[in-house]
Amino acid sequence: MSHSRLNRRDLGLLVLRVGTGAVLAAHGTQKLFGWFGGGGIEGTAKGMEAMGFSPGRQSAIAAGLGEAGGGALLALGLATPAA
Repeated sequence: MSHSRLNRRDLGLLVLRVGTGAVLAAHGTQKLFGWFGGGGIEGTAKGMEAMGFSPGRQSAIAAGLGEAGGGALLALGLATPAA
């Protein structure tokens, strides 16, 4: 078998990485932009404050950027230890 061909294990890991990254990125865009039925920054900020995170808006932005950015990096296979 040639090393340049994708084997089943590699394909499975690729699917898991891309799928997980896409889900994380989607959750981040819910927090940041309200896409996919999310609350956007304001709704997420209220939720963060209700959970005891203060200040809520900055917590919402940090969570949204972390999820969207980390998910995108994971899906692309970049900086996977950080993602």
